[in-house]
This record gives sequence, structure tokens and C-alpha cells, in this order.
Amino acid sequence: MNEIIKNIEAAQLKQEVPQFNVGDTVRVSAMIKEGNRERVQVFEGTVLKKQGGSNRATFTVRKNSNGVGVEKTWPLHSPNVVKVEVVRKGKVRRAKLNYLRTRVGKAAKVKELVK
Repeated sequence: MNEIIKNIEAAQLKQEVPQFNVGDTVRVSAMIKEGNRERVQVFEGTVLKKQGGSNRATFTVRKNSNGVGVEKTWPLHSPNVVKVEVVRKGKVRRAKLNYLRTRVGKAAKVKELVK
């Protein structure tokens, strides 16, 4: 039984997974269905956390929209996630950036990683 589940999960994995980390600013292109039409909608924000593994891996992105914080969580291997582009790399020292939820304005920014 366990081997059957592993084979099904392995078939659902994407071939090319984008490389990004917590603290990065990313642009997520997601497929949206409206009635019988489909379109791609872009959501740009900071990655708060990545969790899970295999085909259950998810990541959460947060942005400010008209003064209101908006968070969305996507499955990494979902066919609805068309692509994930890294806009800028962030310099962080922890795995989950939950403290950004209480911050407003410039205090909610993450420093850019310069190499």
C-alpha cells in the first residue's frame, strides 16, 4: 500500500521546481477560472514560509494591498501555479517570518541579499 501511494505522489511532482527561499520577493503566476474562461493572475509579495515535502509542499506569500495585508498559500506542485519568478533575494535569519504580520510600512520590509 505504501509503495502505491509513493508512486502516485511521484507522478504528481513537477519536473522543474523554482528555487526560492523564505524572505525572497516572488511573483507567482496562478491560473484563475472565471466561468468557462481561464486567465493568469499575478500575485507579488514576500515569502513568509515554506513547508511540507514531496507533492504536499506549500509556500505562503504576503503582500500589502491598499493598506490591507493579504496572504495566499499555494501548493508548490499544483498545476494552477503556472510559474514562480524571484524578483529579489531577501536576507533573513529564520525559517518562518510570522513577525512581518504585525509590521506596517517600512518596518515590514526585508533587507535585500547582496552578493
